[in-house]
This record gives sequence, C-alpha cells and structure tokens, in this order.
Amino acid sequence: MIDPEAERKEILRHYRRLLRYAKPFLKDNDAKIIKKAFNTSVEAHKDMRRKSGEPYILHPLAVAQIAVEEIGLGTTSIVSALLHDVVEDTEMEIADVEREFGPSVARIIEGLTKISGSFDYGTSQQAENFRKMLLTLSDDVRVILIKIADRLHNMRTLDSMPRHKQLKIASETMYLYAPLAHRLGLYAIKSELEDLYLKYTDTETYKDISNKIRQTRSARNKFIKDFIAPIERELRRYGFKFNIKGRPKSIFSILKKIKKQNITFDEIYDLFAIRIILDVPLENEKAACWQVYSIITDFYQPNPDRLRDWVNTPKANGYESLHTTVMSKSGQWVEVQIRTRRMDEIAERGYAAHWKYKAEGAAGESNLEVWINRVRDMLENNTANALEFMDEFRQNLFVDEVIVFTPKGELITLPDQATALDFAFNIHTQIGLQCLGAKVNQKLVPLSHRLHNGDQVEILTSHKQHPTEEWLNFVVTSRARASIKDYLRDERRNKAEEGKGMLKNRLEELNIADSQANINKLLAFFNVPTVQDLHFRIASGFLSPNDIKEVIFTEAADKSASRLEPQSFDKKVQKIRGVTSDMLVIGENTSKMQYRMATCCNPIPGDDVFGFETDDNVIEIHRTNCKRGVELMSNYGNRIIKAKWTDQKELAFLAGIRIKGTDRVGLVNDLTRVISNNLKVNMRSITIDSHDGIFEGNIMVFVNDTNHLDTLIQSMSKVNGILSVERFD
Repeated sequence: MIDPEAERKEILRHYRRLLRYAKPFLKDNDAKIIKKAFNTSVEAHKDMRRKSGEPYILHPLAVAQIAVEEIGLGTTSIVSALLHDVVEDTEMEIADVEREFGPSVARIIEGLTKISGSFDYGTSQQAENFRKMLLTLSDDVRVILIKIADRLHNMRTLDSMPRHKQLKIASETMYLYAPLAHRLGLYAIKSELEDLYLKYTDTETYKDISNKIRQTRSARNKFIKDFIAPIERELRRYGFKFNIKGRPKSIFSILKKIKKQNITFDEIYDLFAIRIILDVPLENEKAACWQVYSIITDFYQPNPDRLRDWVNTPKANGYESLHTTVMSKSGQWVEVQIRTRRMDEIAERGYAAHWKYKAEGAAGESNLEVWINRVRDMLENNTANALEFMDEFRQNLFVDEVIVFTPKGELITLPDQATALDFAFNIHTQIGLQCLGAKVNQKLVPLSHRLHNGDQVEILTSHKQHPTEEWLNFVVTSRARASIKDYLRDERRNKAEEGKGMLKNRLEELNIADSQANINKLLAFFNVPTVQDLHFRIASGFLSPNDIKEVIFTEAADKSASRLEPQSFDKKVQKIRGVTSDMLVIGENTSKMQYRMATCCNPIPGDDVFGFETDDNVIEIHRTNCKRGVELMSNYGNRIIKAKWTDQKELAFLAGIRIKGTDRVGLVNDLTRVISNNLKVNMRSITIDSHDGIFEGNIMVFVNDTNHLDTLIQSMSKVNGILSVERFD
C-alpha cells in the first residue's frame, strides 16, 4: 500500500541532500532557482512512477545529485538535471523553459531531449541520437555530462527492468557511455558503468570476482597498512601534507586482465593500487611527485617497465599522474599512483574539475580541449550515415594515443596505430593528398608505416601523387579517411562523366537508342548495380566499349544460377550442429522462427542468450556477454529478441576448454580418460604445447549444456598436475 506522507518525506530528504551538496558554490539567487526547478519537476511528474514503483521525481533528483556530488557541476546543471525529462514527458515546451530558467538551461534541455524524426534506412535511432547529442558538445559539454549522470542512475536501478531491456541498456552503456566517461576523464564513473554492465550480462563471473575481492578484503587492508607505514613516516619527515588511499581494481578490469593475460584471479599482481595525494602549490607539483617517487623506491624495488609518466605528458583527457609498480616485502607487486590534489580532482571528476582549474589560471589549451575540437572537426567533416559515424567515432576518439613530433619539435597526438599517412592528413589535407612517403627518425618509410611514441616525422610530397582506394587500408583517423573518400568520390564522378560520353558514342555507332530500358539491359547483362558504376567501368577500362554488342539488346540474357537457398543452407548447418527448433524459446510467439547459432561466441544450452533479427529474417542466437552482442544490442535495440533454452539433454554442442599444467608422463592419458570414460564426452580435437616443463592445451569437446561443461571442467581440475581449466570462446 502506497503511503503518500512517507513518499513526500522521502522526496524532501533527497532534495535537502542535494541542496547540502550544492551549498558551497551557490550564489545570490541560486537556491531560489533550484527550488523553482524542483517544484516544476515535482508538478510535471506527479502522477508518474518508475518501473520499480517509486515516484518518478526521485530519478531527476538522483541525476542532479550525481551531477553535483560525483561530477562536480554547478547550479545550471542541477536545474537542467531536475528538468531533463519535463519537456519530453509533459506539455511544457523549450520556449517555456527558456522563459522561466534562461537560455543556458533551455539549450542544455534541448540537447538532452531525445530526438525523433526520420532516419536513414538501416541506421539505428540510438546512433542518430548520439550523433545529435555530440553536436551539442560543441555548444555545451554539460549536455553530455548530465546524459552520463542520467545513464549512471539508470544503470544503478536496472534491477526493475525486464531482462531484454537490461541487456540493451547495459550493452549501449558499454558501447558508448563508458568510453565517453573515460574520455571526459570521469574514471570512477567509467569503472562503475563497466562493473554494472558485467553484473547484468555475465552475472556469474561478476558474483564470483566480487566474492573473491570481499574474501580477501581484511588481508588486503592489513597488507596496505604494512606497505605504507614506512612511506608515511618518511613523507612526514620531509614535511609533506598528504593523503594515502588504497583501492582494489574494478571487477571489470580484473576480468579484462584475467582474459588478456590468460591468468587466474590469484595471479593478478597489481590487484590493488595505492594512491598518494599531495597538497602542494601548482608550481612545485612536478618536483614534488618525483621526490615522492624517489622516497618510495628507497623502500621498494620498482619494475622499470611499469613506470608511466603522465605528469610531464598528460593523457588527452587531461589525466595527470605518476604511476610505478614496486615489489613489496611479501613478494607482491603493488601499483603506486603519485599525484597532487588538483590532479586527483581532475582524475576523479574529469571535465568539470578541469574547467575549475582552468578558471584559476592554468595556461594554454589543454589536451581535453584539443580532443573536443577533434570531435567538432569529426562532426563537421563527416558525411557518413549515423552507424558509420558511430564506428568512426569509437575508432578515433576512444582509443589510446601515440605522441609524435614534427621536424620542428611540435608535439602531435594521434590515435594508437596511426600511420605516416594519418600524420600527413593531420598537418593539412593537401599534404595528405600528395603524400609520397615519410622520414621517421631520419629513416625513409612507406605511407603505411605505423608510428610509435616519440617518433619524429617528416612528410615527403609530390604534385604527381594521388590517393588510391588502397590508402583507406593505411589510415585510422576519420580526418584522413573522410579526405580520401571525398577525393575518390570526386575522381569517380569525373571518370563516370568521361565514361558516359564513351557509352553514348558506342550506342550511336550501333544505332541503338540511349533509353532507360536499354541502359537497364546493359546493367543486367554486365551485372553492374548503378548507371554511374557502368560509366566508371567503361572509363577505367574494366569494360571496353567494344564489349557492348547489339545482341545484348535483342536477347534477354538469363543469368540466374541455381543457388542453395539461405534457409535450407541454415537447416543443413543446424543438422550438422544438432540444434533443433524445440530447444530454444525465442520471443513471445515462436511458432515458426528460423534461427542459427552465432559463430562469434558459439552459445550452448545453459548460456545466457539473446536473439538478433538479421536482415534475412533469421534469428541469430548470441551469448549475452558476446563482444559483437554489445554492438548489436546498442545499435539495433529494436531487433533484439528474448531467448532461453528449454531442457533437452540428448544433443551435443561444441565447446572449447583451455588447460594449463605441469608436464608429466601420462598426463594426456589421464585427461582423456576423465573426458571419455567418466563423463561419456566425445572429443573433436586436442592440441597441446609444452614449454619449460609447463604445458598449455586446447581441447574441443561435445557437451549437452553448461552444467555438463562445468562438471567436466571440475573433474579435469582434479587430475594431478593440472593448474587451471577454463572455457574459451
């Protein structure tokens, strides 16, 4: 039973908490404006409830709270966060918002209000919305910061959503919002979004790792205490004002490390990081950080390969810190991060803190501004549809950087994997279009040469040089790609004009009318998709005018070859793989659905799965934690269909098991006995590689479902000499 009085008190409690956090920076009239926004929002949402059953107003309040407490935004953002759903959900218009709350708030709300309208065929509405949202980045970055706060609260309250919605929202978050938070320097938010993504797409793994972290907590705290004791004493002796924090890695980053390095939880050496935060004036920051580094390495041996200096060259999102990994007395590696209070605030709160310090007089254009200018540049130069744009955006702006220098010593930041050709286009489009090659560190290299940190690059050009289709394989930046595509498009258009004349002349020679019907016959005969393609092929010499003969216009050349229908082909594959239509329940109404198993993640019964409706109306079944699934669920939410397995045991599915162990005589024999005798499992293949007394092997086996696979993994783990057994995709 709903108690209105209790709800009213709850809403007021949240509101007062918000004001408490906002109080330090409120000016003359700010409290009144926030109160007005709160009352407007309460009124607008008074009859609305969230899926969880709680009053809707708690959502805008929570978003405003995140904006203040976790991102560090001010009054305009609080007001915008409180009103962010009002225009969309009620009669209120943007003009009303502007009249009541001023143009800044109105512009932010307009950026936040979801965009509807017509979309290119095949693009997803979400990608288009995201592109429009990025356009507002050039006006006001607060739009995106509030959008991230909104997404974080939705992820924190995802429990009340139906399963397919959870998957869609979580994947979209992983695909776009987590990288965006990272790019804007919001590390704490980025980590939480990644962990929440894992919680909903791979719940088992999430629980497993969080339990292990919980179990090791007290031992870890004691370890940290012992580790920092001598450092604290020394820092005090030198008169430093400081604060030391110990923090475990996020669950998602632990899993990433386990997968990337193919190790177990216990083998992760830098499971926790120690952060030393110094209170020093701006002009002494660098010297202080290096002095503390020197103090730490007096006590503990550093790993020279793990020193990261982002104090002298900050990351593109403004992150500054000095990282080193040292060996503790108990034989464990520990990552130590050394930074000042200013650096720490920028690392935790990203963009908002960055502007605060900017206002206090830090000089020059920061890397973060350079990045935002690159986003602007991308948006202005991009002619692709929304989905292509999304891919470009992710490839270019969510990747690591490589820092290189011009011949005059100017520093240029490019995406990781960038080539000499990317560098040329970064300097100037014309230099890129005429680029012959480059000198990297005085040595001659081709266009496709990948650049590394610290390279000094000089570009060689020639007026005779022109881009070719192949150049698209040599570049990773959107600027280079867009310039090359523009050039090729113009080139193709000019060529096609030439070909048009050649075709006209040939048709006149044959005395055949230049009519649409005759052109269609040519397209069909030469199997060319468009008229422009036909013209282009003639001008480029792929098609000689003499190949065009009278016979083409008199006979209807039947070119249809008998092909295996996709549906029947799928049935054959299903027959081989052994999936039958009564094993999966797909969607709400599944009487006659064609489906196939996705080869990217090879789901087996018992896995958490979802269905994706492909262009040929076949449902493709993916595991919910499949890498490609993330992209599908974010971009094509409307084509995602619920799917779950029914209980059928008699069929076998192929699964891969990776094993590690100490090499001993008879080990393979013992393993195969466990597999075939005890559990009646058939093996398809086994490959084992032994090195210095340790072997690694991959075994492909046929199992009924995940329980069957788990039992097999447990039995194999018990074989003498086996160190680890795990499933791989």
